[in-house]
Amino acid sequence: MRPLILLATLLLAVPLAAQSRDGHSARGMASIPAGSYEPLYDLGAGATRIEAFRIDRVPVTRGQFLAFVREHPAWRRDSVRKLFADERYLAGWAGALDASDSGAATGGDRVSAMDRPVTEVSWFAAAAYCRARNKRLPTVDEWEYVAAANETVRDASRDAATTRTILASYTRPYGDRPATVGTTPANAYGVRDMHGLVWEWTEDFNSVLVSDDSRGISARDQQLFCAAGAVGATNVTNYPAFLRYAVRAGLQGRTTMSALGFRCAAS
Repeated sequence: MRPLILLATLLLAVPLAAQSRDGHSARGMASIPAGSYEPLYDLGAGATRIEAFRIDRVPVTRGQFLAFVREHPAWRRDSVRKLFADERYLAGWAGALDASDSGAATGGDRVSAMDRPVTEVSWFAAAAYCRARNKRLPTVDEWEYVAAANETVRDASRDAATTRTILASYTRPYGDRPATVGTTPANAYGVRDMHGLVWEWTEDFNSVLVSDDSRGISARDQQLFCAAGAVGATNVTNYPAFLRYAVRAGLQGRTTMSALGFRCAAS
């Protein structure tokens, strides 16, 4: 019986490994229906139409990114080109191919590290990961569309209680080690960890920057990094959205941060 059990185990492992390789792990992706939402800065265009897409239910983990750098050595910490990542790239890892915390003990600490969101990754590295998994980074509009949901409704952007909860999660001390992914309640789309775990890269993170006069687009300058002005905002009470735009405003493609991770999307 033992050989049969072993054979069955190996056969079951094949589709699971394939799922892990293309990004469709047990956590999987959520299907997001088409719709529209009101961006924080509409620049006179009104509601933005969002086509149906899919998005990872949780952020990419250290374990998943470790598998990626093993497959693509150019994105290892000791190999990445300085053009694509700053000096803090994956700095918290114990080694170029060891995603546990630097100085962590063996055993549980190393295992739990694999389930925490990968951080200290640049936009270039995040985009490369998603491409390798036949995905892409979500656009700002797609990310904000999903992030507007709370646990029961798809658009809670004007719900005061939801705003307070998100703001509290943003202002809580980050700490040295973020929690494991999937620990926050799923929102109405079945997506977790959109708020308070890590900030997240988007495909067009620098396309939503507004100039010092945010009442129109004629004075926009993509080289300026000032996105927290309330003038022209569609919802001046959405403080968490202002914080997200301010964080994006300070990023460059090479930037890495201990509280900045990502998830992937697919059309």
